[in-house]
Amino acid sequence: MNRPADPTPLSAADTYQDRDDDDAALSAAYPALPAWASSRGFGWIVALTGLVAFIASFILVLERFALYKDPGHVTSCDINPWISCGTVMRSWQAALFGFPNPIIGIIGFAVVITIGVSLLSGARFPRWYWIGFQTGITLAFAFCVWLWSQAVYDINALCIYCMIVWAMMIILFITTFSRNILTDVIPSSDGLKRFVASWNWMFVSLLVIAVSASIFFRFMNAFFPAS
Repeated sequence: MNRPADPTPLSAADTYQDRDDDDAALSAAYPALPAWASSRGFGWIVALTGLVAFIASFILVLERFALYKDPGHVTSCDINPWISCGTVMRSWQAALFGFPNPIIGIIGFAVVITIGVSLLSGARFPRWYWIGFQTGITLAFAFCVWLWSQAVYDINALCIYCMIVWAMMIILFITTFSRNILTDVIPSSDGLKRFVASWNWMFVSLLVIAVSASIFFRFMNAFFPAS
C-alpha cells in the first residue's frame, strides 16, 4: 500500500492569508514554536508587560501634574540626589515633544494591552498588522534607549518608574522580534529560527543585566555612599 504524501508545509503567505492566526494554525505551520511564541503565550506577555508599563506611565503623569500644580512637590520616588523622579521630570528630555513623555506611554501601552487581550480572546491578525506592531515596538524601544542614555549620562538621575518601563520594553521588543522571526513575519532561515527559539530569554536577561550594570557603575555612589 502506498503511503500518503506528507502535507506540504505552509508558507508565510499561506499562514497569514489562508489560515487563522491561532494556536492550531501556528502549530501546524511551525511545529517547533515555543509556548511563549504561541498566540496565547505571546498574548500574556504582551498584555502583562503593557499593563505594568501603563501603570508606571500613569503614575508618572500624575506626578508630573502634581509638579505643575506645586513646583516644590516631592515625588513618590525622590529618594536621594541620584534616584529622583522629580529631577528627571524637570529636565527638557522629559517633555521632548512639548508635553510629558509618559502621556505617549499611556496611549501606546493602552494599545499594547488591547492587542495582548485580543490575542488571548482568539483574535486573528494578518502579516501586515504584525509588521506594523513590530515597527511601533521598535520605535518605542529606540526612544527608551535614548531616554536611558540621557538619564544615566546627561541628567545624572534615575526615575524608578521610568526604569520599570525600560524593563518592560526590553521584554516586549525582544519577544516580539523573536516571534516575528519564528512565524516568518520577518523572513529568516531555519537556523536563525532555532537560534532565537532557544536564546530569546537569554537575550532578554543579558540586556537587562547590561542596563543594570550601566546604572550600577554610573551611580555607584548612590549604592555605596562614602562614609
